[in-house]
Amino acid sequence: MSILTFLARRFIAGEKIEDAVRVIKNLNRNGMTATLDILGENVKSEQEATRKADNYIQALETIDREKLSSHASLKLTQMGMDVSDGFCYDNVSRILERASSLKNFVRVDMEGSNYTGRTLDLVYRWHERFPNMGTVIQSMLFRSLEDIKELNRRKIRVRLCKGAYKEPKEIAYRDRRDINENFVTLMQLLLTEGDYPAIATHDEKLIEATKEFAQQEGIGKDQFEFQMLYGIRRGLQLRLAREGYNVRVYVPYGTHWLPYYLRRLREKRENLLFFISNFFKD
Repeated sequence: MSILTFLARRFIAGEKIEDAVRVIKNLNRNGMTATLDILGENVKSEQEATRKADNYIQALETIDREKLSSHASLKLTQMGMDVSDGFCYDNVSRILERASSLKNFVRVDMEGSNYTGRTLDLVYRWHERFPNMGTVIQSMLFRSLEDIKELNRRKIRVRLCKGAYKEPKEIAYRDRRDINENFVTLMQLLLTEGDYPAIATHDEKLIEATKEFAQQEGIGKDQFEFQMLYGIRRGLQLRLAREGYNVRVYVPYGTHWLPYYLRRLREKRENLLFFISNFFKD
């Protein structure tokens, strides 16, 4: 067994939807919710992107049939953004329409900065038709403050994360302290002005900063949620849930786990250190 396969077994639910269902049922039993991600990105053909969207529709129907407490998260490059924005819009609209009929929610993940503006333009269009959707903002990008202000104004739900992509210094913070400081600024703006924001971090200092700010401002535990990755800081996830916080776990599954991990590990050295260090944490 290769080291990558060994790591993947910890951080990915499995290759089939049945594997993800088992994981999500266990999370639900422990008082946590999930967001389901079918691995894959940078699809180059309409046929493949259409098939991927069909898979998401089937996954949403499985969530409903199995009565799971889970949303779905997707990447637009998997849905055909590299083909054209128009095709991607129509393809994802099928997923959002089905999610709406099932009274479920879909999160549009954020990818590298070369996709940020295009992603937000599509999100704004979709949200006018499908309020059951949201997106992601990365605290490492300089533009994120203005983006969150606009998303809050439109009442679009935001997941805030630090960002995992290697970005040019002209548009992004490089120093960890600067990224964390901006994370706190954006977190506070989301908690006071956003619509049920998701604070996505495994950093206990940022989690404590979120909890303290919410208490200080009288923001209830039911007005936001923490989000974390499957297989990382499991003990912390359980502790937060037992403290009464809403905790949602990002559960990826599928056969494309190898390209996913290789791409993440190539992009930033910190990603490799992050996954390896968290393998030994509970």
